[in-house]
Formats: sequence, C-alpha cells, structure tokens
Amino acid sequence: MIENTKVVILAGGLGTRLSEETVSKPKPMVEIGGMPILWHIMKIYSAYGFSDFVLLLGYKGYLVKEYFYNYFLHQADVTINLKDQNLEFHNNKTEDWRITLLDTGLETQTGGRIKRAEKFLCDDTFMLTYGDGVSDINMMNLMAFHKGHGKAITMTAVQPEGRYGSLKMADDNNVSKFVEKPVGDGAWINGGFFVCNPEIFNYISAGRDDVIWEREPLEGLARDGELYAYKHDGFWKCMDTLRDKERLEHDWSLKQCPWRVWEK
Repeated sequence: MIENTKVVILAGGLGTRLSEETVSKPKPMVEIGGMPILWHIMKIYSAYGFSDFVLLLGYKGYLVKEYFYNYFLHQADVTINLKDQNLEFHNNKTEDWRITLLDTGLETQTGGRIKRAEKFLCDDTFMLTYGDGVSDINMMNLMAFHKGHGKAITMTAVQPEGRYGSLKMADDNNVSKFVEKPVGDGAWINGGFFVCNPEIFNYISAGRDDVIWEREPLEGLARDGELYAYKHDGFWKCMDTLRDKERLEHDWSLKQCPWRVWEK
C-alpha cells in the first residue's frame, strides 16, 4: 500500500442510462464477469499499490456496504455451524484493501460528494475517479506526471472509440477509405482518472450539494491554470449503457481485457 495516497471513487449516482441493471443496484455494483465493475476499478489501482479507498455512496449505497462487509462470503466456500453460529471459510480470497464507505446523500451531485469527503483526505494528494470506467492506464506514471507539473489537478484525457464506421469520400461520393468504429475524431475528452491536491476543495462551495464537479470546480481550475491533462492513448471504456456493459462482458469472456493489469 502506498502510504497517504487515497483513492476516492464516486459511487453514488442513479445510473439512469443503465436502468435495465440499476433498478435493483447502484451502477458500480453492476457485474462484469461476475464481479462488480467497482471491484475491477479497485483492482486496477491496487495493482500499482494504491489500496486505500474512499467510496462516495448515494443511491442504494447500503448494497455496497453489505458487499464489502460480507466480502469473504462472496469470495469463499463456507461451512456454517448453526448450533454455535460459527463460520469456517475455505479457499478464501482476500485483498490488501482499506475501504472507507461514506454516505454522501441520495441527490448530491458529484462536486458535493467530493466536498463531503474533504475531512477524510488528511490534506494529502489523492486519486479520484468515477465508479463506471476501466482502463489500462499506468497509475504510477499518472502520479509522476502530476507531481512533475506541480499544479492542483491532473485529468486523464482519452479518445473514445467511435460508435459508427467512418467514411472518407471524394466529391463524386467515391469512398476512398472506411474505418469501422475509429478512435474519436481527434478530440480528447475527460477520461475520469484524476490526481488532486487539497487545493481543489477551494473550488467547491461548502454546503452546496448541487455543485457538479465537471462544471464550476473544473472550469475554475482550468481558468486559473491549475488543470493539466495526462494523455492516455491506451484502452479506456466507460460503462454508460447496456451496450457498453455487453461489450465489456464480451471482452471478459474472451479474455480480451486490457484493463486486467493486475495479472500482467
């Protein structure tokens, strides 16, 4: 475990665009390969030694609490002696994780959730991400980049895969090039893996649960020259819709999982 470096994960949203799954569970608990996508994200960080987590809960947050409280039950074979209420675990798998689970409110926006975690972050640099995206990003390189520029925050920038095939046509409509689902159109977007210094809390008003992290705080940090982008041109995928989930499930089933960095 890397001392004093916490990983904050936003895990409290409603996940309305994945309602087929989130009607009964919070989005971070939607499973890929039989494990919550939240578990996959935590495994990515812990592969690089970042194993102290702060989970910002909201919608159905009790399910996240119960999952980690009963983690051994989920991962191991169990013998239960009903007479003396004794449990014996077999082949149990554990993780070297420390997990703080914070209820940050049902309706709280992303910026408000982050602000509520301020007192748990001990005035140190911390990692921050969403509870629905996976990547093969090297977290140590990301942290080194952040420390190198000395500003308040680093945002990972990615170029997502296009949804449709791309055509290159001449004036006579002759197709000279076709690329199925190319990467982006040259634009970089927010990839959701941040490194933050404590100064970022100055950009989130206290007591304002309606503050959206991607609006006032990030816009203010960019305006003041405190926001740097770490360009990642490797694998990145956000589980935003049922289609995205099915794609990740397909990759997992074929063992085509670039984000499975803990096995490399």
